[in-house]
Amino acid sequence: MAELRSTIIPALRYRNAPAAIEWLCRVLGFARHAVYENPDGTIAHAELTLNGGMIMLGSTKDDEYGSRFRSPDEAGEMETRSAYVVVADADIVYARAQAAGAAFLRPIQDMDYGSREFTVMDPEGHSWSVGTYDPWKGQE
Repeated sequence: MAELRSTIIPALRYRNAPAAIEWLCRVLGFARHAVYENPDGTIAHAELTLNGGMIMLGSTKDDEYGSRFRSPDEAGEMETRSAYVVVADADIVYARAQAAGAAFLRPIQDMDYGSREFTVMDPEGHSWSVGTYDPWKGQE
């Protein structure tokens, strides 16, 4: 059977993309797939993977497209998207987030649909729900 890869890849912009990459890898468990730096140290493009999924991100840009982006901490803590990260053990990731001093929007809890999950904010205010619910299970 061919390896399943995500065909929908969220993309984000960060004012401090190098710090965001470090946080996402250290706290949520992403791995650097590719990181392309600009000469000034900002990130032109990065791809981070986790369990067959991927996100892409880069540094904010002051161009026509980039001017449409704001981090939640720049927009009154409002968001227009969220992400759910499937993990084998939510308690381990929760402990890493606690150790990193992360701000939690929802503490770790057992859900009535069988997941154990929580929601945390990254340093620029994007929310990440992390849990054991895997919508692909049962289809394998």
